[in-house]
Amino acid sequence: MKKDIHPSEYREVVFRDKAAGFMFLTRSTAASTETVKYEGNDYPVIDIQISSASHPFFTGEEKIIDTEGRVDRFKAKFAKAEERKAALINKAKKQAKVAAKKEEKTA
Repeated sequence: MKKDIHPSEYREVVFRDKAAGFMFLTRSTAASTETVKYEGNDYPVIDIQISSASHPFFTGEEKIIDTEGRVDRFKAKFAKAEERKAALINKAKKQAKVAAKKEEKTA
């Protein structure tokens, strides 16, 4: 293993999710000039935009935001394709029945 390639100045830092008001304490080399009181002690604070407390995947509030109607257009297009597929299947079944009746008459 190579020597002297890893930082040695780890310190305790609070990461704060401003959207959710969620904070957690960990060790980091990230620089910060601000401090915050966390569990009775002052620590440097790093503000983050999103964490597991505010990310839609982890909160279960995942939503599709569609301002241009793309999802609706896709759903309509998909529904029409399914209708065409069903119509082709029905047509093939009818043709098979007609062919079977013709074979019965000739046999």
